[in-house]
Amino acid sequence: MQTKVELSGADSEVERGLVIERRFTSLGDDPFDSFDWIEMDVEIRNPDGSMADSITGVKLPSGFSGVPGKVCAQKYLRKAGVPKFLRNVPEEGVPVWLQRSEPDHERLQTIDAAERMGGETDGRQLFRRLAGTWAYWGWKYGYFASEADARAYFDEMCYLIASQRSAPNSPQWFNTGLHWAYGIEGPAQGHSYVDPSTGELEYSTNAYEHPQPHACFIQSVSDSLVGGSDSIMGLWNREALLFKYGSGTGSNFSNIRGVGEPLSGGGTSSGLLSFLKIGDRAAGAIKSGGTTRRAAKMVTLDLDHPDIEEYIDWKSTEEEKVSALVIGSNILQNHANKLMNAIWEHDDDEGRFNQSTNLGLRRAIVGAIKEHVPQPHIQRILDLAKQGWRGVDFDVLDTDWQGEAYLTVSGQNSNNSVRVPNKFMDAVSEGGEWGLYWRTELEKAEVEGREAEPCRTMGAQGLWDKIAYTAWACADPGVQFDTTINEWHTCPEGGRINGSNPCSEYMFLDDTACNLASINLLHYYDLSTQTFQIEDFRHSVRLWTATLEISVLMAQFPSEEIARKSYDYRTLGLGYCNIGSLLMHMGIPYDDARAYSICGAITSMMCGETYATSAEMASILGAFDDYERNADHMLRVMRNHRRAAYDSPVDEYEGLTVPPMGINSKKCPKDLLDAARDSWDRAVREGEQHGYRNAQTTVIAPTGTIGLVMGADTTGVEPQFSLVQFKTLAGGGSLRIVNKGVPSALHRLGYSDSECKTIEEYIIGTGRLSGCPSLPLDRLMEVGFSSKDIAGVEEKLGDVFDLRSAFAPSLLGESLCTGTLGMTVEQYEDPFFDTLNFLGFGADEIRASQDHVFGNLTIEGAPGLKEEHLAVFDCATPCGAKGTRAIAWPAHVKMMAAAQPFISGAISKTINMPSKSTVSDVREAYNLSHSTMNKACAVYRDCSKLSQPLMNQLVDDTDLSEDVSEEELIVEKMVQEAVKVMPIPEVEAKPLAESFVDFIATRRPLPNKKAATSTKARIGGHSVRLITGEYPDGKLGEILLVTSKEGAAWRAMLNQFAIAVSIGLQHGVPLEAFIKVFTFQKFEPSGMVEGGSGRVKMASSLVDWIFRELAIEYAGRDDLAHVAVEDLNQFSISKPEITEMGVMRTEGERREVQMTLDAAVAPLQERDAEARARQVAIERGFTGDICDDCGSSQMVRNGTCLKCNACGSTTGCS
Repeated sequence: MQTKVELSGADSEVERGLVIERRFTSLGDDPFDSFDWIEMDVEIRNPDGSMADSITGVKLPSGFSGVPGKVCAQKYLRKAGVPKFLRNVPEEGVPVWLQRSEPDHERLQTIDAAERMGGETDGRQLFRRLAGTWAYWGWKYGYFASEADARAYFDEMCYLIASQRSAPNSPQWFNTGLHWAYGIEGPAQGHSYVDPSTGELEYSTNAYEHPQPHACFIQSVSDSLVGGSDSIMGLWNREALLFKYGSGTGSNFSNIRGVGEPLSGGGTSSGLLSFLKIGDRAAGAIKSGGTTRRAAKMVTLDLDHPDIEEYIDWKSTEEEKVSALVIGSNILQNHANKLMNAIWEHDDDEGRFNQSTNLGLRRAIVGAIKEHVPQPHIQRILDLAKQGWRGVDFDVLDTDWQGEAYLTVSGQNSNNSVRVPNKFMDAVSEGGEWGLYWRTELEKAEVEGREAEPCRTMGAQGLWDKIAYTAWACADPGVQFDTTINEWHTCPEGGRINGSNPCSEYMFLDDTACNLASINLLHYYDLSTQTFQIEDFRHSVRLWTATLEISVLMAQFPSEEIARKSYDYRTLGLGYCNIGSLLMHMGIPYDDARAYSICGAITSMMCGETYATSAEMASILGAFDDYERNADHMLRVMRNHRRAAYDSPVDEYEGLTVPPMGINSKKCPKDLLDAARDSWDRAVREGEQHGYRNAQTTVIAPTGTIGLVMGADTTGVEPQFSLVQFKTLAGGGSLRIVNKGVPSALHRLGYSDSECKTIEEYIIGTGRLSGCPSLPLDRLMEVGFSSKDIAGVEEKLGDVFDLRSAFAPSLLGESLCTGTLGMTVEQYEDPFFDTLNFLGFGADEIRASQDHVFGNLTIEGAPGLKEEHLAVFDCATPCGAKGTRAIAWPAHVKMMAAAQPFISGAISKTINMPSKSTVSDVREAYNLSHSTMNKACAVYRDCSKLSQPLMNQLVDDTDLSEDVSEEELIVEKMVQEAVKVMPIPEVEAKPLAESFVDFIATRRPLPNKKAATSTKARIGGHSVRLITGEYPDGKLGEILLVTSKEGAAWRAMLNQFAIAVSIGLQHGVPLEAFIKVFTFQKFEPSGMVEGGSGRVKMASSLVDWIFRELAIEYAGRDDLAHVAVEDLNQFSISKPEITEMGVMRTEGERREVQMTLDAAVAPLQERDAEARARQVAIERGFTGDICDDCGSSQMVRNGTCLKCNACGSTTGCS
């Protein structure tokens, strides 16, 4: 079977096979010679920023400059096992240029052992490895009419990948060709394959000879715990095999019995969720594809399952546990601190644990119990204190996706979906009941030929509302419309379609697989003629259909069942990306009838060409094995595809309950419409004559990583996510550029070159300081900048994202900052020091300058832009901090509906909704998806995940820092009680009661905005910072203490000490009382004082220094100073200033002080930096999530998953 076939004629022999046209290459020319090649160094970093590995001298076409090259090198270049010397392995019938290679051991022995093996460093190696392997298998098993056609195929495929016009899914890059190109071998991993020559099932003896090129798998699972590959535990084993090689899998778990369902051996079932939690934990522990991203997995359940409500609530409930863990851990730490402080601040050693004498301890215990801290835990803290412990540190959890809180709960390692039949949707619309059934009852009813009896019923509307609420709350579950899916099923004789892959685009029989590839649509749009290159696109579709078919031939699979079914049905998954960018280049809004018709026509053309090519291959190699008994069904589906291309009347469709959205001929360009219809005419005609080689051919995958490799702006059928792109340059640094579709769209809409430039500068900024009216160059020169200094700032503008960062002291240089500009060393070393504010520029001036230099990141408000053109530039979310417009959610559904009638499988796409969307909006999105004949639908509401940071804080940071609410409530209650007992009218009693309560109970609060000083010193080698807060009248109201001395207990104790002093000061305790008690106290650290006010040179302890400084500044106690005020006069001859570096140098009226930031402040600054990074990321159109691989904040929605625009990692399977 599948050998090279020849037809015998009367006079000659004519070879049968595919004839390959050359459209991008020429006979005899190297396909790579048409590209300009660049050389780049690539660093591979861990999430914490540390270097994991680096690749130097990577050679790639110039189109891969920046992120595409970085992603390609990091993810896809083989890092090890590539021999330095290779030799061909002769094989009968295989041309020399196509023979596979193996290590040349004789030559390898002549060089040092460490140099014998290496990795791929040249894109030519990678592209030839892929194209050569496909050509080798295709030639060997009769896919090409001649050797010339095989060579043409090889050259054209090399060009298609190197030009970034298209790309296969990630497993192809990972696995394909390692044996063919380099002779790499490894022990078998339990895979199976079907021998193309015999059609017999075989077991792999080598991990690499038959690669695993498939990204998408659907696997069955039975109600058996153990005992076979289809058992529950057997499924976890098969999933592990797939995750290891970078693939994703999905399963429908509806066969597993529900909670309380009787077991045949007695007892009852523990239910579905108990097993799902096991699989979820296993998936979370496996690193997919050898990277650090989580495994890609889909869990699906039928709506009539007895555990459906628990399943729907599963992820939402688990996320609530995350909140509980975060809240609880913080409460526990807070009360542990209060208990310890109450114990050790008590003066009486014998009575410190006695609640009768230590009232503070009693209040702390009561407070902890009221906030539900378990009493045994309180007792444990008390017992530790009795053993001498002065502090207890617990793990304080947070909502970080990779944090311990999320890792502790279940349900976070899969996408969850429910199967929704039309029967249920009818029950919802009619207000009817919905039955849930024991699994055993369904089996018995089927055998006995009767209607099954439900174990319980519930309102269909209530269940539908529950699905909508949980999707609103946590973005799951998605819905898959079961009836629609199976009405478009090409092979129902083989069984029902029950599930999908993780991203919901591949939907077919259980225990089958699909390999994917995507075409970059923008590369087929000619900007000069503003036309879509139809013939080039058709040619590419034909080549990729053949490539994916050959990939089925050469593949190995994780189980016998998948190997056999994948071979029998030969499903493919060709798709495209960049439709959103294409539409913007064409000047057409995403939410527009013209956009839907163009999307429909291109998708129709692609799918029709794949089936036409499949029929062509069937004429050469035969139809897929199970075609005959499914022929009528498949041809019916093909005719329905064709009817959608012609937008036929609803009554002409065969076997469809919900009609599709056909191509609107009045809105579609004629050339696209004609091509779309012609493709289906040929696909149906050829299929009726020859059948089809493949049961399915197309899907729309999320194209996460491969989309970045192709340099695509958008994935699948997604719209643009931002008008500004941030490109990493090959030589280092970054570049901010306006989205490529903006200038093209503006010109298409009739704007002149000067108008386009003005609008682009409004979006992206001028990128230069010159010409900025609010930051004039002459004013910068007045404050000390030279022309060279200004030029240096402008050179750095491309590497920063805001104006304050451009003027950061670290970029300006120490000599300029501490010399000409007059900063202190401490200010220079502060990474967040606001230089422009320091130089006298106001907030409004800085804001206006920011907009001028760095742009507004949105087109809204751009000068000269017509209101009616705004929709062309709408993105998935509002752009920048000022943007308000975004594509409405119904447009997402309609765009999916435009493509779905021409897709064999389905579409991986998320319906993006703003955070203000309601549960009703989610429900209506599901309803609209069903009525427009979409097969699946997933909703993501902004901020529906706890791990996603909010765009705007709920309260100001200053409000969070005020810890007076509880006391103010107590005072208010005391005033109310006092008013009640006073024998005078309430109006007269209230002022009197307030005065009385203020005298006995309340403190004088500090204003929100107050004067403050920060004094830093080193005492005995330990750094300490004293920060004071003052009342408007200049009196001291609070102190804060920060020290670099190691130990959480020490810092906590010092912090609590400062709080205690502050409370005393605010309650009227005289400062003199504290000075009297704490000066001259002796304990370590002590000794020489460096820094501070300069008037205290020796201290017997930290508190001695603290209260000497406070006494000198606020109590006029010069007697506690070692240096007189006159000695600090800047014109004084004697000025005994001592620093860490030695004696202070003075120059006129200026002096320099060398200081370093406290180590204790660093964590706070890091948190501020991370928060700022998240804020900037959100304003730039990203989600604000942090990439698990590289630590970047450039994460965007990618179908039902996330992808990182910096390194290409995804949480999906492509």
